[in-house]
Amino acid sequence: MRRLRSFSAIIGIIAAGLALPINADDINEEAWRFQLTPYVWMAGLAGDVRPLENAPTVSTSRSFSSILDDLDGAFFMTGTARQDRLVLFGDISWASLSQASTLPFGIVANSKLRQRFITAAAGYQVMTTPTQQLDLLAGARAWQIDTDINIPALGIDVAKTKQWVDPIVAARLRSLWAPNWSTLLHADIGGLDMSKKNTWQVVATLNYQFSDTLYLSGGYRHLSVKRDETDSLIDIEMGGPIAGITWRF
Repeated sequence: MRRLRSFSAIIGIIAAGLALPINADDINEEAWRFQLTPYVWMAGLAGDVRPLENAPTVSTSRSFSSILDDLDGAFFMTGTARQDRLVLFGDISWASLSQASTLPFGIVANSKLRQRFITAAAGYQVMTTPTQQLDLLAGARAWQIDTDINIPALGIDVAKTKQWVDPIVAARLRSLWAPNWSTLLHADIGGLDMSKKNTWQVVATLNYQFSDTLYLSGGYRHLSVKRDETDSLIDIEMGGPIAGITWRF
């Protein structure tokens, strides 16, 4: 709960921007505006996992470089759509990892993990000035985690899929610091049970505008997910640098 209270403080800091005046002249009330950002997330991870009921809980801590050795593929993209003060937001993350390890007596164990989560939210631009814009949103993050464990010598071949949806609330603060330089701070929190089933993340980026339609971004993303159930446990922190290219149209 301590990390959730700290995260709530971040939401409060962002919302403090509401004290700034609103400049309605900066908003185009008619046209839809879109942006898409494919990005790379160089995340490490740490935490506890119990993939099956009655299985031991495994604590893990891996850097991005060690994860890269086992990576089969990954895809990340985020996007927004806007009309007047209406804001639609989406994010897609997918990664697949495979690993072969040797158990006692030379027994080979093969494991495969596929992780997908999709975030969708809608909201309202509650504040806009010549240099800052603040959005407040609500939505959901849908998860699917597939785990396959194969130990041929023991005749073990187990596959398990976990799916769930967490409601979320989010805040996005965009700040212009120079003609071509801006920052974005995104924070969200959610879940059905803050003690056993919760999720939160913080994303901060520095952005450079090359043209009216093209931006380059770099920053950091941290995502936490906890799912404590009778048949499984997932309590993982994922964090690392991100880099992306944004196309606006």
